[in-house]
Amino acid sequence: MESLRELYKTGRGPSSSHTMGPECAVKDFMRQYPGAARFRAVLFGSLALTGKGHLTDEIIVKTFAPKPCGIVFDREEKDLPHPNTLRLEAYNDVGVLFGKQTYLSVGGGAVRKEGEEAAAVRHVYPFRDFNEILGYCREKNCTMEQVVYDFEGAEMFDFLLHIWSAMRSTIRRGLAAEGVLPGSLKVVRKAKTLFDAGFEGEEPEAREKRLLCAYAFATAEENASGGEIVTAPTCGSSGILPAVIYYMTSRHDFSEKRVAAALATAGLVGLTVKQNASISGAEAGCQAEVGTATSMAAAAVARLFGRPLGEIEYAAEIALEHQLGLTCDPVGGYVQIPCIERNAVAAQHALVAAELSRVLSGTRKISFDTVVKTMYETGKDMSARYRETSEGGLAAYYRACD
Repeated sequence: MESLRELYKTGRGPSSSHTMGPECAVKDFMRQYPGAARFRAVLFGSLALTGKGHLTDEIIVKTFAPKPCGIVFDREEKDLPHPNTLRLEAYNDVGVLFGKQTYLSVGGGAVRKEGEEAAAVRHVYPFRDFNEILGYCREKNCTMEQVVYDFEGAEMFDFLLHIWSAMRSTIRRGLAAEGVLPGSLKVVRKAKTLFDAGFEGEEPEAREKRLLCAYAFATAEENASGGEIVTAPTCGSSGILPAVIYYMTSRHDFSEKRVAAALATAGLVGLTVKQNASISGAEAGCQAEVGTATSMAAAAVARLFGRPLGEIEYAAEIALEHQLGLTCDPVGGYVQIPCIERNAVAAQHALVAAELSRVLSGTRKISFDTVVKTMYETGKDMSARYRETSEGGLAAYYRACD
């Protein structure tokens, strides 16, 4: 498994696979061909179909600047190594092509060169799945965060606190922001409205749900506007884990050590999915993004309360199991409808999963690894129309007058 540093990344939205990944690819390509006079980027698959709404062309042109770059959206090519594929080309000052490279944006801001997938991954953890992580914990009689510190060093504590600080900052910016999100949908920001919407006589339970939703909206709206967020595990699902931890820490006196433990535990859940399935909506639908984030958040809650390994696994399993088949259908290619509301609903789902696991962990029949495998197979069987192409679902039927 990779490092948590490959899962939790700070960067600008709205999409880890469509903006952060291509930006990384461009920077790598520029290092290879610093003498090029101009460049060209050819986008395929989901990058071609939803790249405009995800600002893929804008981030590529901006990153190549001041050297010019032409953008081609190839929506016809189907024989692709990955649903998020881009080819970068370098030209000299007389227009002759002298270098090219195909990159795969595999989710969470990570990119790999075509044909070099295995070599590009640096494994930090020796585990193949979640069951092996649990086995290590039981053998060493240790918690899941200790697994992280054992293999990544004690300095990971400071890294996790840095990630938490970035998450908090994003929520606070989002709660203060007003106006309309970028793009033709003209979606109005709602986080501040939700946060300020209290009224005399409001039921305590309703207030708590409203505030949790406000925190999720805050990050998701910052992401949609191109603001700085933390992938958890992706940009499109970045509102769930921060909202849940922010909500819990505002109500309980959890130490920084316990918050770092929760993020470490959530991270191992996310790494398990990334290694054995996918966290890319273009590859496996929104179940891979929001489903994984919900699992991470549910496991984080269980760890915040110091619950045993079995309850942590069960929380993650419930959260993902009931997101199976979730489609990725961003209207207009923007990470706004239904993505922002979906983050808020998923945050609620994570709390329910964590509570169910506390009471019912002794009765469970399904392992987290089984659900991860099922999710990936479900994603592969899912029509491409429902895997971040904006060709199906709400994206196909939405009308401005709806």
